[in-house]
Amino acid sequence: MNELYNIYCDESCHLQSQTINKDNRFMVLGGISCQFSKKDEIFNCIKSIKKEGNMSNLAEMKWTKVANGKLDIYKNLINYFFDCDELSFRAIIIDKEQLNHEQYNQTHNDFYYKSYWQMLEWFIDPQNKYHIYLDLKDTKGSQKIKKLQTILCNSKHDFDRKVIEKTQEIRSHEIAILQLVDLLIGAISYANRYPNGGLSKAKNEIVKLIQDRSKNSLQLSTSLGARKFNLFCWEGKK
Repeated sequence: MNELYNIYCDESCHLQSQTINKDNRFMVLGGISCQFSKKDEIFNCIKSIKKEGNMSNLAEMKWTKVANGKLDIYKNLINYFFDCDELSFRAIIIDKEQLNHEQYNQTHNDFYYKSYWQMLEWFIDPQNKYHIYLDLKDTKGSQKIKKLQTILCNSKHDFDRKVIEKTQEIRSHEIAILQLVDLLIGAISYANRYPNGGLSKAKNEIVKLIQDRSKNSLQLSTSLGARKFNLFCWEGKK
């Protein structure tokens, strides 16, 4: 087999919170995988979706920008994801009210890396090669991705890094697929924060579309074998 895959990753509400509220309660880590050989074709399709909706190719599509005026473009992007056989999505959802780092003698950073590993290892087949890209968040990003690559490589006994060849930071406005990850994890977070629907009609419509296409409430784990759209709801030990 020996195919090269790109995995584009993003995160929401991943920082440690002293006070948990509705806005920061759910930590979501997600990624989309595609074959390297297909990425340019996919980028061009997303560019066409923007063009058909009179949106500049330089404009960034993000969950925070979902509004009635551009709703059709966002719906077309979601439908494109579900119709495109080359794209696979995985996310892990963590209710931070369940976290108890002291009990398990770990820091929030330790838990962050464990969670990222749990999200990403689902994608990894040792017969293939992978380049992993994370959205640039802060000045400590380069340290984070180096550690993440080490953890992933060690877990797969990939000590010479022939499977996970590269981890790299990128800016979301430069990569169309990363914008799609942002949209999906934003919708998942919103669905968990507002299980009966939030105040934004446009965002509620995007959540409903994803629920309909995935046949999942976005608040429940899918089966581990769900290869198109996979969710894992982390639960703390009782």
